[in-house]
Amino acid sequence: MGTASSLVSPAGGEVIEDTYGAGGGEACEIPVEVKPKARLLRSSFRRGAAAAAAGAGPGSLPRGAGGGGLLGASFKSTGSSVPELEYAAAEYERLKKEYEIFRVSKNQELLSMGRREAKLDTENKRLRAELQALQKTYQKILREKESALEAKYQAMERAATFEHDRDKVKRQFKIFRETKENEIQDLLRAKRELESKLQRLQAQGIQVFDPGESDSDDNCTDVTAAGTQCEYWTGGALGSEPSIGSMIQLQQSFRGPEFAHSSIDVEGPFANVNRDDWDVAVASLLQVTPLFSHSLWSNTVRCYLIYTDETQPEVDLFLKDYSPKLKRMCETMGYFFHAIYFPIDLENQYLAVRKWEIEKSSLVILFIHLTLPSLLLEDCEEAFLKNPEGKPRLIYHRLEDGKVSSNSIQQLIDQVSNLNKTNKAKIIDHSGDPTEGVYKIYIYVEKIIKQDILGFENTDMETKDLGSEDSIPEEDDFGDVLWDIHDEQEQMETFQQASNSAHELGFDKYYQRLNDLVAAPAPIPPLLVSGGPGSGKSLLLSKWIQLQQKNSPNTLILSHFVGRPMSTSSEPSLIIKRLTLKLMQHSWSVSALTLDPAKLLEEFPRWLEKLSARHQGSIIIIIDSIDQVQQVEKHMKWLIDPLPVNVRVIVSVNVETCPPAWRLWPTLHLDPLNPKDAKSIIIAECHSMDIKLSKEQEKKLERHCRSATTCNALYVTLFGKVMARAGRAGNLDKILHQCFQCQDTISLYRLALRSIQESLANDMDKELMKQILCLINVSHNGVSESELMELYPELSWAVLTSLIHSLHKMCLLTYGCGLLKFQHLQAWETVRLEYMEDPTIISSYRQKLINYFTMQLSRDRVTWRSADELPWLFQQQGSKQKLHDCLLNLFVSQNLYKRGHFAELLSYWQFVGKDKSAMAAEYFDSLKQHEKNWEGEENMICLADLYETLGRFLRDLGLLGQAVVPLQRSLEIRETALDPDHPRVAQSLHQLASVYVQWKKFGNAEQLYKQALEIAENAYGAEHPHIARELEALATLYQKQNKYEQAEHFRKKSFKIRQKATRRKGNSYGFALLRRRALQLEELTLGKDTPDNARTLNELGVLYYLQNNLETADQFLKRSLEMRERVLGPDHPDCAQSLNNLAALCNEKKQYDKAEELYERALDIRRRALAPDHPSLAYTVKHLAILYKKMISLLFFRGNLTKLYLCMS
Repeated sequence: MGTASSLVSPAGGEVIEDTYGAGGGEACEIPVEVKPKARLLRSSFRRGAAAAAAGAGPGSLPRGAGGGGLLGASFKSTGSSVPELEYAAAEYERLKKEYEIFRVSKNQELLSMGRREAKLDTENKRLRAELQALQKTYQKILREKESALEAKYQAMERAATFEHDRDKVKRQFKIFRETKENEIQDLLRAKRELESKLQRLQAQGIQVFDPGESDSDDNCTDVTAAGTQCEYWTGGALGSEPSIGSMIQLQQSFRGPEFAHSSIDVEGPFANVNRDDWDVAVASLLQVTPLFSHSLWSNTVRCYLIYTDETQPEVDLFLKDYSPKLKRMCETMGYFFHAIYFPIDLENQYLAVRKWEIEKSSLVILFIHLTLPSLLLEDCEEAFLKNPEGKPRLIYHRLEDGKVSSNSIQQLIDQVSNLNKTNKAKIIDHSGDPTEGVYKIYIYVEKIIKQDILGFENTDMETKDLGSEDSIPEEDDFGDVLWDIHDEQEQMETFQQASNSAHELGFDKYYQRLNDLVAAPAPIPPLLVSGGPGSGKSLLLSKWIQLQQKNSPNTLILSHFVGRPMSTSSEPSLIIKRLTLKLMQHSWSVSALTLDPAKLLEEFPRWLEKLSARHQGSIIIIIDSIDQVQQVEKHMKWLIDPLPVNVRVIVSVNVETCPPAWRLWPTLHLDPLNPKDAKSIIIAECHSMDIKLSKEQEKKLERHCRSATTCNALYVTLFGKVMARAGRAGNLDKILHQCFQCQDTISLYRLALRSIQESLANDMDKELMKQILCLINVSHNGVSESELMELYPELSWAVLTSLIHSLHKMCLLTYGCGLLKFQHLQAWETVRLEYMEDPTIISSYRQKLINYFTMQLSRDRVTWRSADELPWLFQQQGSKQKLHDCLLNLFVSQNLYKRGHFAELLSYWQFVGKDKSAMAAEYFDSLKQHEKNWEGEENMICLADLYETLGRFLRDLGLLGQAVVPLQRSLEIRETALDPDHPRVAQSLHQLASVYVQWKKFGNAEQLYKQALEIAENAYGAEHPHIARELEALATLYQKQNKYEQAEHFRKKSFKIRQKATRRKGNSYGFALLRRRALQLEELTLGKDTPDNARTLNELGVLYYLQNNLETADQFLKRSLEMRERVLGPDHPDCAQSLNNLAALCNEKKQYDKAEELYERALDIRRRALAPDHPSLAYTVKHLAILYKKMISLLFFRGNLTKLYLCMS
């Protein structure tokens, strides 16, 4: 048998080995747990061992030392007894059974323990999940608790502010009421005294004059003088008139527009102007979206050159040496400059195009010497003699000894010289070197562009290089508001173009519906103006805006016209930002405006509520083509919120793309034109070009215009233009037949496109037309003419302008912010279908623009155009790495941020795949790299500006901790490179303090604001608008800390400074607009004598007073009076208005005798023309009385001086 298994000894755990033979098996330990039953086993072993010893014979083998027998160890012994073996076998079987029972029980125990372990593991997982859920609930409750506490504190702060404001209003109203009660008592007492005097006169038998029964000027003047004795009037210069000053006391906003505000100094001459006169003047001058001259407000300075063979060298020199300088100067100010000229050997090939260019031009320069060809005479007459808008004009006349200019030149110069001064024509006579003459032209052109066209003042032409940054006027102080003037110009031009149509298209019925909406009681949801593409929604809204501005001057209208999808005008955050800035302007607020899109959506309704509570009229918000806005329902969710009671909202949408949730709103649907109107519009368009349709053609036309698509407003307009063009070309029947085949606007546009292409002279021009349209199609916002000239050097101005003229006439292209764009979305779609069906073609044209703008960047020409186009093109191409590199060009990002394109910049970084922190780190690393490479004071100043821009950007992102570092670095650089007391250092301190305010570190912010205030006071003086900005910031800081007395103190000081600055020149942004509007209004008054022109002259007088230009105001008011006397007669009430305003102006100049005469004349007219209880009559009487009081006080003062002088003698 084999070796026996080893068992563990119960006593010591020793190993019991097999004793049979030296070659026994290996001993091993069996790890068996010993139970109490092992004692029975040991006793059995002992009994077996004793029996074996007793029966052993002499031949038995001795046991090996080691003690302890082993069961079965003697199986090989031949001397063992049978009973012993049976006993051992029975014992073995018993032990085996016990082992099996033991093993089974243990296995069962293990299984039960496994099941219990699994159950416990499941319970553990369940408890862990419950714990995690409880932790999330706890965090949520904790956040809700913090939000509730914050809301509680905000509510407490608002309640405290409300209580403070309410007490303040109560005090002000109490003062106001007491003042008015005293004035009423004084008036009643004066009335009783006058009645008693009247009774005494009647008792004495003196007949009293009745102004209603006589027209005698003498009697009227006598009674006026006697009836308005100064001792019966009390109070200040404003008396009891509901003046602007009293409105300020009651915290009411003076109605009117963008920069008509409540802080106008009430001590000026127009404090005495009749309130009705003032309302009419301001409302008509300062409406939000006025019509204006294209050359005045366009983003392009167009210089049109007319020259002869004799003056070709001067023109070449001007184009080579000075045109690039003027272009660079305009680019740094955000404008385009085009020097446009036609070859002189083309006779009348481009006659219509030249006339169109002269009309569009901002400036025309004529270069002449001895002769003037007859083909140029018509251009010269159009530019210089037929100049109704009074645009700047310049004539360069080169003289030569011994030679006399031709009669045509002398006649032209004489005619220009005899025109009135307002035509702005300048004649430069030069003899000598042509180079000096061209330099003279350059000097005058530079001056005209800066002063007359762009409206800047105090430009020194001799000492400054116009291509340098120093020549650019300092930016106005807008606080932290980032304003993009290009977006505003685009909106103004879009409004003007939308309202330029001469056809009303039967809109009268829609006007009444829109008027009903404005008059309807609140609350009312937005009105939906719906219609198909090209149905005339933009035209309807723009025409209705004009009517509202004319009929309801106290209605504030905020409008936005959305262009094609993916353009800047369709960016939702920019729309909300623009409308919010408009509300802030009307509120005359200088508060910082967040650029975070989510916060903007929260800020806009608050500003709307704030202005609606102060505005005296209705507020109308109009958004055209709102369905073209990206994610419109998400970003325009404020439309479904309850609006203030005096706010109305009108939006226009296409029927197909209207959001479903909006279809329940009140809807004004634009129906197609009826066939009769459609036919009449087409025939009228043909008649305007002297083209007459036959009866048969008219019948066919009427049969054609019967479906909804062929009666579409845009379709009908385009049909008429195609017919007019065909009639001029002489193929009317052919084009008419082709037009009848076009059943929608897109197909008609394709026909127009092909007809223009067929009319071009050669294949090169046709290819250029195709490429230009494709480039405009793939661009972000359009392409400028100067960019096209650089992209295609072989292109001439004659070809380009002729092509644009044809495309403009066919409603394909238009101008917007100096860029060529498509007039309608259908025109954009037509070019896509006609030329760009293959995606690779679109990609190739985008790449062409990318190459062009990348080359501009490599030349360090980072203009607003590069910043607008290049990142967007990279995004459209899907070039993430190139977009990333472009964004790390700090000047591109700075340009986008400073113009308020915050959301656009963020979207680019999101497209690249960078979060806010990674973006901030990359910008900071890039700036550090620039700092290592840049040297010199100018570069360090530029670096400080970049650091400041990055800090402000990070602050707007909410990364306050990271924003402190670049702002601190900007401060350090400016203190080192400039001076610790330089105003730029104060600017850095202000920006750094604003971060600490958001961070709620008010102590640090207060210290920085005070340092900035001290530096600004030392640099600018105590009454500069920059000081008001710092004071306003301190007031806001103290208000956040509930230090209301200190906040009120600084706010009052800020208000006084702004009030004085306003009287000096109006607010910083509004002054430039005032000057431009004054120029525009001057252009409107150059025509015939009409009541409208007279009214405009009167308004100009008010405008120039707002600019503190009293002498010019006096001239325009006198011109207004003279024109009204000629047109309306000397006794018309409008003449009294001019007399009253002139008298107020003389009163301001302390010309009391002249003011008295004018007031009496105005009073005489109004007594005879108006009812006895008319307010204007009462105002004039009151102003005359106040004047008498001033005169008596002055005489009394002079008398006392005379007495004092006699006593001293």
